[in-house]
Amino acid sequence: MKSKNKTYTAKLKKLDKTHVWHPFTRMLEWEATDPLIIERGKGNYLFDTEGKKYLDGISSLWVTVHGHGKKEIDRAINNQLKKISHSTLLGLGNVPSIELAKELVDMTPRALTRVFFSDNGSTAVEIALKMAYHFWQYKLGTRSKKTKFISFTGEYHGDTIGAMSVGEIDVFVKRYEKLLFKTLRAPYPYCYRCQVKKEYPSCKIACLDEFEKILKKHHKELAGCIIEPLVQGAAGMVCAPIGFLKGVRRLTKKYNVLLIADEVATGFGRTGTMFASEQEKVTPDLLCLAKGITGGYLPLAATITDEKIYKAFLGSKKEPDAFYHGHTYTGNPLGCAAALANINVFKKEKTIKNIQPKIRLFRVLLDKLSDNKFVGDARNHGLMAGVEVVMSKKTKKQFPIKDKTARKICESMSYKGIIIRPIGDTIIIMPPLSITAAELKRIFKELNNSIEEVLA
Repeated sequence: MKSKNKTYTAKLKKLDKTHVWHPFTRMLEWEATDPLIIERGKGNYLFDTEGKKYLDGISSLWVTVHGHGKKEIDRAINNQLKKISHSTLLGLGNVPSIELAKELVDMTPRALTRVFFSDNGSTAVEIALKMAYHFWQYKLGTRSKKTKFISFTGEYHGDTIGAMSVGEIDVFVKRYEKLLFKTLRAPYPYCYRCQVKKEYPSCKIACLDEFEKILKKHHKELAGCIIEPLVQGAAGMVCAPIGFLKGVRRLTKKYNVLLIADEVATGFGRTGTMFASEQEKVTPDLLCLAKGITGGYLPLAATITDEKIYKAFLGSKKEPDAFYHGHTYTGNPLGCAAALANINVFKKEKTIKNIQPKIRLFRVLLDKLSDNKFVGDARNHGLMAGVEVVMSKKTKKQFPIKDKTARKICESMSYKGIIIRPIGDTIIIMPPLSITAAELKRIFKELNNSIEEVLA
């Protein structure tokens, strides 16, 4: 494909700034930028309208799994397009959604048997919250006091009203707090900046003690607990120590609270197993999936649950009940066909097995980067990493927000042909699972250089 000329690119940039409202973007600042306009992708690379090549270091915002233009997924979408692009699941079934539901049930813990499709991570979470709430009304009656939820500090679960209510990060929720329902909050183990003022591992995961105190006091009013297993993405790739997730599952069972695992970001191999919950042998009551479910090709999400929750919506022969929730594109055949092809690639290429050496290299490179005097913490689970830059390693003092330090470092990386993004002063590295060892080494070499150049 021939690259477009600079005149065409300039026209696109002008039109973008005239008409496109970008997500999570301060548009006044955007108008002063010179943005990249991506035209195509191939493998682990993106290409702009002038033909410049960029290594996709964030999987196009955490969704691309096997790289861009994966022929097996492209072929599956094209084949499905020849049959039908969309058919509703309201009163009808369709072939790809049925086949995908069976695949997902086979992949996830045995107890999870029912799949409700939607189209993004926020809706997958919203569905789980409504299911959990409704379940206790069925079990205990409409006067049930189990109507509240508990989540964790630093959580992000999406941008719909329910998802924001169980999230916490101020920039996403503060302006809408009057719209939101109140949620109880327990400390998530951000070990680099511990909220309970202790040190791991001598603390013996003291966050769990705080969590249990809340459950002990409020369990009779709690419908569910929602958690990002192993890694909090939007908090800056905050990585929980091994044992925390298992402890949360143990305590939610003890106090009879449903557990919702939000694996929108951590699912499909990102942490080194197909799902993060596998690493601690945890089976949630509800599992939320999106992002990597189609390999990053089309919007699709799934909320997977067990028979006890499913049966709460059946009612009786005299008074049948239903889950009155749905989306126009629920179970879209094109999205489901892409997801089926994505799963087949995992199987055929033994993706989980083959990423293990990359994960080991990833950790080595993170450790080496940690020697940089401006890197306070370099944390990861699998191929999800956050590199937190600080003014002082000793004091962990942060740079002034107005300096936009990590953002400047990421801009420097883009000039070097590598796309990554910051969250605050944490630089996010989350490449496709198809990343090569040479490409990983390049990312870290250039990141170290950019840190030095920006902070020199």
